[in-house]
Amino acid sequence: MATTEDSADLTEECDECGQQTPHDVSVEILTESRKRENAEFSREPYRVSECLVCNTTTKLRMNNA
Repeated sequence: MATTEDSADLTEECDECGQQTPHDVSVEILTESRKRENAEFSREPYRVSECLVCNTTTKLRMNNA
């Protein structure tokens, strides 16, 4: 389950395109545990960036605790 918190169009480097391209960037809360009993304790924020040219999506965990 993912929840979108914020979204905006930004220009940033795309590894796939090899140049600066517009991206849709959002913050999502993702559940990392596959065990049902631990799911409520394993939700972490991720920065999700999608290139609007090639549709490549990257996810970066924001909390490395």
